[in-house]
Amino acid sequence: MSDVSSVPRERVLLIDDDSTVLRNFRLCLEDAGYQVNTAHNASSALSAVARSVFDVCVLDLHIGDESGLDLLPQLRAAAPWMRVVMATAESDASIAVATMRSGAADYLIKPCSPEQLLHAIARQIDARRMERRIEELEDRRNEPALESVESANPLMARMLEIARQAAESDATILILGESGTGKNVLARAIHNWSNRRKAAFATVNCPSLSAELLESELFGHVKGAFTGAHDHRQGRVQVAEGGTLFLDEIGEFPLSLQPKFLRFLQDREYERVGDPRTRKADVRLIAATNRDLAASVAEGTFRGDLYYRLNVISLTVPALRERPEDVMPLARNLLTSLVARYRRPARRFSDSATNAMMTYSWPGNVRELANAIERAVILCAGEEISYEHLPFAAAGMTASIASATPRAGDPVTIEQLERAHIEAILGATPTLDIAAKTLGIDASTLYRKRKAYGLG
Repeated sequence: MSDVSSVPRERVLLIDDDSTVLRNFRLCLEDAGYQVNTAHNASSALSAVARSVFDVCVLDLHIGDESGLDLLPQLRAAAPWMRVVMATAESDASIAVATMRSGAADYLIKPCSPEQLLHAIARQIDARRMERRIEELEDRRNEPALESVESANPLMARMLEIARQAAESDATILILGESGTGKNVLARAIHNWSNRRKAAFATVNCPSLSAELLESELFGHVKGAFTGAHDHRQGRVQVAEGGTLFLDEIGEFPLSLQPKFLRFLQDREYERVGDPRTRKADVRLIAATNRDLAASVAEGTFRGDLYYRLNVISLTVPALRERPEDVMPLARNLLTSLVARYRRPARRFSDSATNAMMTYSWPGNVRELANAIERAVILCAGEEISYEHLPFAAAGMTASIASATPRAGDPVTIEQLERAHIEAILGATPTLDIAAKTLGIDASTLYRKRKAYGLG
């Protein structure tokens, strides 16, 4: 693991049978701040790719008696995210075309100047960063449109101050709080405040997969590792190399997989499913849960040693009802983002809408607020969102009635009643499986309903 004070550097793999070229290229790139590994033949190159994650590879067209064109598809299969620059002393245009068709991202003619080498590497690093940015945006497409994490509430402001201090280290962080409070937004903010912000932020949603699939999602797998494993697949640990790995709903992490994850947390070592080779990871870990992990440890559903390893720095996000100062700033932030997304005319909130939002208790927290604003933006035909555009009015309720827990016979919709019932069962049962059995549905259906109702 990297030193806490260092900034993770992009990794470059040099493959060439000429030791002089390897030495000169390596010195040039290391002076520029890159982390460099070298390989002198195909076998050592594939071994290096199996052990570590590289952003860019400079591959010689002729590696002794071996062909770089033959090695290229093997490298692409083993590390499809790695950008490959083919290097050769030949300037034949047909060779350049062949290398690009085989999957190379660029072509470099030797001998080349240090400036040419650095320019070629920088172009691929920029392209890799763009790919990561697009991946992150795709991961975030269903998240509330909240970019800033600021607060006028003293309790929240103090928590954010501690979070900023913690971001400067590589310490593991455990984020606690009710469902919908914005724990994932805080995790991403910590990543953006850290020295790892230029690398990836990768998220794993723990309750959404079985133990077997979650292991593959985390650590990756090799072709043929299990039924359906048709290709090599990198795990989220590899995606997050040099950056941050965020485990959402860690309280739902399968007990059978916890020993392997504990080992990874302690040593940053792991194996892909179906691959006996041990790999090292340079990632910072942030986990979040709405559960009482200490209680889960006492119940035997969560390992105590894993809990203590996770609980290095603990941050509790207050519920939205505990920080009323934040309701309208969050609402305005959401309004700005959602108006741009849907190209709608709404620009402000009426006094009636503002009063309703300020007096509502928001049991679903920021996620419920985001859903309410999204609905209002879509329904509002003018520039001002009024009370009638909010879910309270749609349910035929006053804000005070809306803030209470719905019961059978209340003037509420079936959806609101179901949401309240599911929320109550989740709060009264220790695990998702037990809650699903109590409700008479399977765990995957319960997971979807939780997401739909903003319950986690």
